[in-house]
Amino acid sequence: MQIWPGRPYPLGATFDGSGTNFALFSQVADEVELCLLDDDGTETRIQLTEVDAHVWHAYLPGAQPGQRYGFRVHGPYDPPAGHRCDPSKLLLDPYAKAIDGQIDGDASLFSYDFDDHEQRNTEDSLGHTMTSVVINPYFDWGYDRPPALDYHDSVIYEAHVKGLTQLHPAVPEELRGTYAGMAHPAIVEHLTELGITALELMPVHQFVHDPHLQEKGLNNYWGYNTIGFFAPHNGYAAYGTRGEQVTEFKTLVKAMHEAGIEVILDVVYNHTAEGNHMGPTLSFRGIDNTSYYRLVDDDRAHYFDTTGTGNSLLMRSPHTLQMIMDSLRYWIEEMHVDGFRFDLASTLARELHEVDRLSSFFDIIQQDPVISQVKLIAEPWDIGEGGYQVGGFPPLWTEWNGQYRDTVRDFWRGEPATLGEFASRLTGSSDLYEHTGRRPVASINFVTAHDGFTLRDLVSYNEKHNEANGEGNADGESHNRSWNCGAEGPTTDPKVNRLRARQQRNFLTTLLISQGVPMIAHGDEMGRSQQGNNNVYCQDNELSWVDWDLGDEQAELLEFTRKLVRLRADHPVLRRRRFFAGAAEHGGESEIGEIEWFTPEAQDMSDEDWADDHARAVMVFLNGQAIPEPDARGERIVDDSVLLLLNADPAARKFTLPGADYGARWSVVLDTSSRRSSGSAVRAGATVTVQDRSVVVLLSARDTEQ
Repeated sequence: MQIWPGRPYPLGATFDGSGTNFALFSQVADEVELCLLDDDGTETRIQLTEVDAHVWHAYLPGAQPGQRYGFRVHGPYDPPAGHRCDPSKLLLDPYAKAIDGQIDGDASLFSYDFDDHEQRNTEDSLGHTMTSVVINPYFDWGYDRPPALDYHDSVIYEAHVKGLTQLHPAVPEELRGTYAGMAHPAIVEHLTELGITALELMPVHQFVHDPHLQEKGLNNYWGYNTIGFFAPHNGYAAYGTRGEQVTEFKTLVKAMHEAGIEVILDVVYNHTAEGNHMGPTLSFRGIDNTSYYRLVDDDRAHYFDTTGTGNSLLMRSPHTLQMIMDSLRYWIEEMHVDGFRFDLASTLARELHEVDRLSSFFDIIQQDPVISQVKLIAEPWDIGEGGYQVGGFPPLWTEWNGQYRDTVRDFWRGEPATLGEFASRLTGSSDLYEHTGRRPVASINFVTAHDGFTLRDLVSYNEKHNEANGEGNADGESHNRSWNCGAEGPTTDPKVNRLRARQQRNFLTTLLISQGVPMIAHGDEMGRSQQGNNNVYCQDNELSWVDWDLGDEQAELLEFTRKLVRLRADHPVLRRRRFFAGAAEHGGESEIGEIEWFTPEAQDMSDEDWADDHARAVMVFLNGQAIPEPDARGERIVDDSVLLLLNADPAARKFTLPGADYGARWSVVLDTSSRRSSGSAVRAGATVTVQDRSVVVLLSARDTEQ
């Protein structure tokens, strides 16, 4: 075998059409071996003798795509000093573009003896761990172009590759649960008919199935347990795992782009699957523990953990930052994805202990000409002190608005003193974002997400029911701001079921008429249930998969959601780029503002009205003739005006429409009580009855003389 010196850059395994360059960073290593694996498991070890700036490298002219490999790193094993090198463990390349296999939980994966934790375990992990794979980077993208949609035109759909496709009857059985299944025309058609513009995929970076879950017959279904930041998860591959998963994922992205849908990845750069000091040695830990992980300052045998998973990546380390930036650029430039949602993003902002909004991580992204131009969405919290940072991220970022979720849930379940904050969430949460120069699109609005109740369960359960997870119902959030509408779980009571259906429509309507960027969790448009389980992270089964066998109620909800998304798309006043301004003063008189708030009696909302703890009904006028921003061609935007009648009271309310200055004639386009057909005309000053816990949406008629 020929072995050439090779180059220290780029890191990882890079095939150039003839051979492959291998490069691995380790600042603490005394010796590094590149291990090539044959199909029968035979291992060939090659000592890397070339080292530049702590990067160990070599070029192998004969190494071709599909070659499995790993590394063995010789160096200090001194846990009290933070060092955990262990050459008995075959290690994954942190820059591996593809990974084959899964860990099996064998004792050889761990560097300590199970019976005596102070004793080293030098069993070889080969055959029990995962292996890196050399890939051919070539792919025929054709005329692929990113849709590059503005945030204010976006509707995000959070989905799980397997969960969305596993039960779809039109997807061939061999493609279900895979990237190819997600790219199937039946899935693309569902998304386009729904009006989705961005598909946000739950983690597709290579992740690990936790041994403790597998012992209970469960798996890490969600995938928030990353071990490979460059590799598509091999468990979602239909056509093989020797690099084929890379081509398959690219095909998925290309199919979505052809349909005008962006692809956003939910990424987990805050921790890895190696866990705490009792975790397995799979990659980073054995390569250079002190460079990749945050350790406790006065006890370097233990990991500083703000994620609840056992470890946190060291964001002060230039090599860790480089890896994350290289990963992000790779997924943009090579995989053509359109943005990222950063899991537990507050951890990424921690340079020392506190969350630092101006940390190196944000500085580097801000100046990066590639990463700064895609959609960047923060989950703005972690479990550490000061970790809840909704509204605290830099102007380049958008955020999952947890306050939106909580307030909207409270309003529709009838909690007191919520109307004022509900009004702020409905109009883009200026109190959270305007002071930093951001606009309404900084708010990613959501009522439900993967973590927590589905929309149907939100209106069907007061308590979580997570017994299937095997943790004594102790896992998952206990304070869900849910309301079961009068019965816990499934019921045959028609009154309760009608109310639940109406509440689902109320939540979806609120979401789609709110300023900001709406996000729908997969299956909520079809009334998906998890039987009250609000933490299905380990439930890779029909409990968490989307059921496409729709009854009449589910089909009606799907059509209702499609109508809502079309309504938003058709009316710019529902998706403005700037915050609302009130009425303008001219000669002592106020002109009609961009937004006006009325009591159900058509009186201007007073301070006393807003302060009324029991106020649960309000009328909102959105002025389609007063949209300050121009369209893409620089022309003035003119739209129908919209009147929103919102009633969260447990009793019907009569609303008197405002005077003719606001619109002489209105058309009812939506009523969540389903008791009024769309298109019925109502004149200014008329009285409209809004049923208990309902929303009525009216559009102004442009031809007011008819």
